[in-house]
Amino acid sequence: MESIVFWGFNLYAWITIVTVLTMFTVLLCTKIRSDLVFLGAIAILFVTGVLNAKEAFSGFSSTSVVIIGVLFVVVAGLTHTGVLQWIVKHLLGQPKTYSKAVVRLMLPVATLSSFLSNTTVVALFVGIVKMWSKKLNISPSKLLIPLSYASGMGGVCTLIGTPPNLIISGLYEEKTGVAMNILATTIPGLFCLAIGVLSIIAMRRLLPDRKAPESAFESTGDYTVELQVPSDNPYIGKTLGEAGLYHVNGGSLIGMYHFDNTPLSLTEDEPLMGGDHLIYAGQIDELIDMAVSHQLVSSDHHIFSMNEVDKDSQLRTAYVDFGSRLIGKKIGGSTFEKDNNMTLAAVARRSERIDQAPREVVLQAGDTLLLVCPKNVNLSTSALERDLHFFDSDDVPNIGIGTLISTTIMIAMVALSALGVMPLLQCAFIAAAAMLIFRCCNAEQAMKAINWDILMVFAGSVVLGVAIQKTGIAERLAFGILDVCGTNPIVVMTAICLVGTFITEFISNTAAGAMFFPIMYEAAEKLGYEPYPFLIALMVSVSSSFATPIGSPTHMLVYGPGGYRFSDFMRIGLLMNFIILAANILIVNIIYPLTPLP
Repeated sequence: MESIVFWGFNLYAWITIVTVLTMFTVLLCTKIRSDLVFLGAIAILFVTGVLNAKEAFSGFSSTSVVIIGVLFVVVAGLTHTGVLQWIVKHLLGQPKTYSKAVVRLMLPVATLSSFLSNTTVVALFVGIVKMWSKKLNISPSKLLIPLSYASGMGGVCTLIGTPPNLIISGLYEEKTGVAMNILATTIPGLFCLAIGVLSIIAMRRLLPDRKAPESAFESTGDYTVELQVPSDNPYIGKTLGEAGLYHVNGGSLIGMYHFDNTPLSLTEDEPLMGGDHLIYAGQIDELIDMAVSHQLVSSDHHIFSMNEVDKDSQLRTAYVDFGSRLIGKKIGGSTFEKDNNMTLAAVARRSERIDQAPREVVLQAGDTLLLVCPKNVNLSTSALERDLHFFDSDDVPNIGIGTLISTTIMIAMVALSALGVMPLLQCAFIAAAAMLIFRCCNAEQAMKAINWDILMVFAGSVVLGVAIQKTGIAERLAFGILDVCGTNPIVVMTAICLVGTFITEFISNTAAGAMFFPIMYEAAEKLGYEPYPFLIALMVSVSSSFATPIGSPTHMLVYGPGGYRFSDFMRIGLLMNFIILAANILIVNIIYPLTPLP
C-alpha cells in the first residue's frame, strides 16, 4: 500500500488526510461530541493500518496528556479553597476610566490563566465582570471580549497555562530528549500580552456596545413567557377582559391556544377554559405577580390545581452553549424540563423580544433562558453542563487557611519545575497529592474535576500528530512551504504561524498544535536551524484565536452573557490576529535567536 503514490503522497498518507479533513468537517458542522470524533479518527487510522497499536494509543500514555489530567486535580484544590474568589475580590477595584478598567481586568486574568485552566478562570470572572461593569457604568460587552482574550494570552505565558504548550513541549522532548523549562514562553507571552492590552485600549471603538441579555428580563416587551390555566382556576368561564387577563400591568397578551393546540383569537371577549395557554410579552416580575394573583401556572404540562406548583422555587439564568444539543430544537415536546426538574419561563435573544411561546422557540447558541428551578436542584450535572451555562451559582467556597495552603502548593509546584529540581510531571503529581492530603479538595471533588472528554481530545490530538509525521505529510508540507516562502527562516516561521493562527479559529487549539508541530519541526530542520524558537512561536500562534467565537471555549463562555453577534469577534479579532502574530515573531527572534544545527 505504501508503494501506491498519488500527488506525492502514499495511500496511508491519503487515508490520514481524508480522516483529518473529515474529522474537522464533522466538528464544525455537527453537534457530535468532540471526544467521540477524535476516538473515531484514532480507530480509522488503527484499523486501516496507518498506525500500529502502540502508535494509535500513544496519546493516552503521553506525558503531556497525563500532566493535564493531574493538573485538573490541582485546579480543583485551588477552586474549592476560594483562591480565585479572593483574587477577584481584591484586584478589580473601582477604576475611573475604561483604559484603567481593561488593565485592572486583563492583567489578573492573564496571571491566573498562566497557571490555571482558562475556562475555569473565565467562568469565574464572567458573573463578576457583569456586576462590575454596572458599577462602572460600562456595557459588559466592552469588557467580556477583553476578558476572554486575556485568558488566552495569559495561558501562553507558561507551559502549564494552556494544553497546546504542554502537547508541543512534550512532543519536542520525545524528539530530542530535552525538556523545555516551564517558563520557556513567559517573556514572549508577556510581551504579546502587553501589546494585546494596548491594542484593546486603542481599538475600543471596535468593541460592540450591546445590552446584557439579562436586560431582556428587565424591560417590557423584550421577552416572552407562557402561562397555563389550571382546571380549578376561579376565572374559568369568564372572558379575558372580565378576568383581567387581556390588559395586564407590565406586558401584553400576544398569543393564546387551547390544550389541544387550537389557536384562539386575541379579543377581550374570548372565554377562558381549563388548560388554556396564555403567552405574554413583558416585564418578568410584574407578570409573575399577575400569574400568582390569577392562579396561573408555568406551562410545562397541564396543572390541575395550584397545590401542584412547587412553592420553594427560584429563577435561574442560563445561556445556550455552542455545541449544545438544544441548538436547533424546541423545549416544547422534549423531555428536557422533566429530565432536569426545571421549567422554561422565558427566552431572550440578544436582548430582543421573541414573539412566540418560549417552549416553541427554536433555540440558538447564545440564547438566554430564564428557568424556574427548585432551590435544591443540582445545576452541575454533566448533561446540563454540556448544554447550558449557569452564572448565578450560589456555590461560593469559604476563604480561610485552605486558601493559603493551596496557593503555597501551587507556587511550590511551579518553582520546583522552573528551577529544574524535578520534572513537571513529578511536580504535578506531588501537588495533586498535597491538595488531597491537606484537604484542599476531597477525592470526589478531585475526580469530578478531571474532564475525561477533554483528555480524550488531547490524546487524540497527539495521535493525529504522530500520523501526520509518520506518513510523510509533515515533510511534504514543509517542503511545500519552503518552495513557496524560500529559505528565509523568519518568513517560513511567519507563514506557518499565520496558517496556524487562522486554523485554530475553527478547530481545537490542542489539535492545531499537535498537527502543526511536525510541520514546523520538519521545516526548521530542512532549513538547518534548531527547531526550539520555531516551536515557541508556534505555541503562541495556536493559542491566538481572536476572530471567531468558536475559536476558543472561553469565547463561547462570554458570547451569550455579552449579547454578542458572530461578527462582533471578527471586527476586532482579525486585527488582533495580525497584531499578535507580528509581536510574536518579533519577540521570539529577539529572545531566542535562530541557531544553525551542528
